Amino acid sequence: MPIVLSADKIKKTYLGTPPVTAVDEISFHLEEGEILGLLGPNGSGKTTTIQMLLGTLSSTSGKILYFGKDFATHRSDVLQKVTFASTYTSLPWLLTIAENLEVFGHLYGLSREESYKAFEPLLERFGILDKKNHRVSTLSAGQVTRLMLVKAFFVDPKIVLLDEPTASLDPDIANDICSFLLEQRDKKALSILFTSHKMQEVMEICDRTIFLKEGKIIANDKPAKLAKSVSTFKVKLLVCDGMEQAIRLASDAGFKYSVDHKSIEILLDEEQIPSFLDGISRASVSYSNIKIEEPSLEDFFLQIAKKSP
Repeated sequence: MPIVLSADKIKKTYLGTPPVTAVDEISFHLEEGEILGLLGPNGSGKTTTIQMLLGTLSSTSGKILYFGKDFATHRSDVLQKVTFASTYTSLPWLLTIAENLEVFGHLYGLSREESYKAFEPLLERFGILDKKNHRVSTLSAGQVTRLMLVKAFFVDPKIVLLDEPTASLDPDIANDICSFLLEQRDKKALSILFTSHKMQEVMEICDRTIFLKEGKIIANDKPAKLAKSVSTFKVKLLVCDGMEQAIRLASDAGFKYSVDHKSIEILLDEEQIPSFLDGISRASVSYSNIKIEEPSLEDFFLQIAKKSP
């Protein structure tokens, strides 16, 4: 697919004693119709990266291209096709929802009628159409988040940068937002850069994920592949009889395990599971329940968070 956004060795260093490098010469791209996850622990450089991509923060070095154009010299043209939404930003509180969106639509060349025609269906989709003539100051945090999403999508962008767009939403609404993002991607070949701390959400909607740590990219692949790169599975047994034998088998094999009352959890590589369960059977360990948990993106996130970049 065509590349609509590329960052080439972008860097941001804040002057000081000593200087602090928030983003350290990272390179990545976003394809047309792709949802790209930008993930990492707090302080990893995600927000700084997005600010440089929006032009609200200048980079110390490196180059950003949108649609093959240098962002530094084509900023106005580029931003007509790029929008942004974040849980952590809002709109002028004294204006109503409709007034805010009308002004924003005007910035993108839409008439008042065109703006209303575009944003009213989205307000209805996100459950806040009845608040159209209410001031933003009267909205809840979740309603403000949904309003920011309407703002980002109703002007028909080509690229949307989303900073934790579901962070303050109830699970059912967050799920609907994720479904909406997939619909937009599929119907309009929309490209989305998406940050989140909800790993299951990332697994469900992102085509590819980039992990940042201390300003550097330390992983870049499909979410499922990254999860599978964590080889450890969790095997949980509810033991009726033979806990001592189960512990001995795990200990003798050098497996990490933990015991909680009648339950034992053993950490195994995938290929070790059959032989271990065979050993449990041969040792006459009786159990009433077994649960095998595959490695998740959450496991991968926790693993890389502990390692040096």
